Amino acid sequence: MAKNETTVFIVDDDQAMRNSLRWLLESVGRKVETYESANHFLSDYYPGRSGCLVLDVRMPGMSGLELQEKLVSDQITMPVIIITGHGDVPMSVRAMKAGAVDFVEKPFNDQVLLDCIQRALDQDEKQRGQQSKRADVASKLAQLTPREHEVMKMVVSGKPNKVVADQLNVSAKTVEAHRAKVMEKMQASSLAELVKMALIADVFDDE
Repeated sequence: MAKNETTVFIVDDDQAMRNSLRWLLESVGRKVETYESANHFLSDYYPGRSGCLVLDVRMPGMSGLELQEKLVSDQITMPVIIITGHGDVPMSVRAMKAGAVDFVEKPFNDQVLLDCIQRALDQDEKQRGQQSKRADVASKLAQLTPREHEVMKMVVSGKPNKVVADQLNVSAKTVEAHRAKVMEKMQASSLAELVKMALIADVFDDE
């Protein structure tokens, strides 16, 4: 993903810090948006935007940790980097346990922060790729009939056609026809590819 398609969101109540971070990130071609409070960020942000969040852990009103917890509860998976003062390290460890990708201690080296941001953006891109794959598999699964869905679950669980036929009380030829339809609708070129799709969608026979 191109640099200008992702945004680094900075939430910090210190205006000098916001300005400094904006200058640093724009100097390496990053798109930046800055916010003076967690509430200001929440009022402006909408789900689906790509990027990462650079967050001061200690702010008036809603703290960085509370904002992070709010994003998790709203199922917003944007990677979070915590900026912390020396005394806030235990708080930052708590933030990482809650899902933050990194924390950077003040005063920080510019390159260290840039490297953290790059890792966070890489993670965001990977997560979006996985979400896109899940949506693609789900749309293909929706095209299957209930019987085709049943056959697919059994096939990816490793059951031979004869066993599937016996369990469904149909002929082996009927199972073969269903299996061919499943492969066609799922656009799978091999059983291995069908199994990968089943893993993405978590579609397995529970037996």
